[in-house]
Amino acid sequence: MSERLQPGDTAPAFTLPDADGNEVSLAAHKGRKVIVYFYPTAMTPGCTKQACDFTDNLAVLATAGYDVIGVSPDKPEKLAKFREKEHLKVTLVSDPDKETLTAYGAYGEKKLYGKTVTGVIRSTVVVDEDGKVERAFYNVKATGHVAKIIKDLGI
Repeated sequence: MSERLQPGDTAPAFTLPDADGNEVSLAAHKGRKVIVYFYPTAMTPGCTKQACDFTDNLAVLATAGYDVIGVSPDKPEKLAKFREKEHLKVTLVSDPDKETLTAYGAYGEKKLYGKTVTGVIRSTVVVDEDGKVERAFYNVKATGHVAKIIKDLGI
């Protein structure tokens, strides 16, 4: 089981390909707050709801100084199809080796329909301007999560 991040921890650095194959790194966002969210797989109902909620609230989050990056083990080609199909505006990156997912505590054992399985744990980590974890949410629900983040952050 990967260790969960706590407020004050240094957010693990990452550089991952986006839906177009361009590299996206956490370091490139230094000086801005970043909401990094982890989801199991593109084009499934829960993950679509969550990505659409982030897209619908992107302007509000950006105005408050937050960038949003979605991370899944999907390949960039699938992320591009997901983005086009759902008209997503959030940055989606691919972590097929699950190294970033694991570093953020978003990959490991979880309950799925009453069974213990190993997979992506739907999680969100808010990183401050200095690269430190401001908040970490694990085992979140896809529906209503973005509204909860906005409320918790006082936006």
